[in-house]
Amino acid sequence: MEKSIAVLKGDGIGPEVINQALHVLDAIASKYNHTFNYKEELIGAIGIIESDSPLPDKTLKTCKASDAIFLGAIGDPMFDNNPYAKIRPEQGLLKLRKSLELYANIRPVKIFDSLKHLSPLKSERLENVDLVIYRELTGGIYFGEKIKEDKYSADLCCYEVFEIERIAKMAFNEAMRRNKKLCLIDKANVLETSRLWRQVVQEMALSYPEVEVDYLFIDNAAMQMIINPSQFDVIVTSNMFGDIISDEASVLGGSIGLLPSASYGKEYKMYEPVHGSYPQAKGKNIANPIAAILSAEMMLRDFGMIEEANDIATAVKKTIEENIVTSDLDPTSDFRCSDVGNAVTNFINESVNELV
Repeated sequence: MEKSIAVLKGDGIGPEVINQALHVLDAIASKYNHTFNYKEELIGAIGIIESDSPLPDKTLKTCKASDAIFLGAIGDPMFDNNPYAKIRPEQGLLKLRKSLELYANIRPVKIFDSLKHLSPLKSERLENVDLVIYRELTGGIYFGEKIKEDKYSADLCCYEVFEIERIAKMAFNEAMRRNKKLCLIDKANVLETSRLWRQVVQEMALSYPEVEVDYLFIDNAAMQMIINPSQFDVIVTSNMFGDIISDEASVLGGSIGLLPSASYGKEYKMYEPVHGSYPQAKGKNIANPIAAILSAEMMLRDFGMIEEANDIATAVKKTIEENIVTSDLDPTSDFRCSDVGNAVTNFINESVNELV
């Protein structure tokens, strides 16, 4: 099989972790006789620096012409620390999501048994934690009207019914495939947009009588994610609340460097690690590439390459069990980003030799 992949390495550690994921994909391509054609383009701070745009037209054109988009990370302190900057790296990502109508961000959260000791939670609270978060990605406060005056600022949060329905439908269908449990996270006691979310989900629930639907305010949900995370199966929520709760959930397993994600629209799909650009680690070869590698695994599953994706999942599990991990998972470790990538690749190649 042949697939074209737009590669947007981005800023900070993005190039380092994406390079390791590409090595893993190359191993899969060699083993299964696939061809992955990579087309690298600019986005974020590097886009501003080299082409005066956080999302150059050429990048968007390449993304639209590809079978999938593979993104590293976006962000740079030179923009973060300048409140007067008119153009910011994050604008490129928001524009990309909007232009491609990537309205659903999917973030699975699983716990590696061998890493439970690294979690800020007691190990007994991590038993049976296996959840997935469906975050609406192109609406809400991040995309609403912005008002900035000398002594006044405002960000408008807006949602239309169809925006809620389309991601809720995905979440309900996922709940039917899993354990038939769905939780809507909102703030319906004070926000009109949240009340609309609750109304729409309640109406849709009538079409899914087998699904047990729960409703939590975001503040309570944040607390429950710490007290009893195993109660969650499928979560659906708005853009900002999804950003918050998924980052909280990402540390349950010991490091945000472990979690992948996928963003879906009607026509396009993008894959990226949950973590940010981590500029302090840029160029040091110390970043954890697992989230990027597992994002590649999600991409292969959507290509219908299930056996190939399972190979990556197994190789990652073996790598972690062998304690070939970066310092975020083991402060005493001397293994680098490239070492972890090489280990995953080697486990995939070893499975080739076993078949011979």
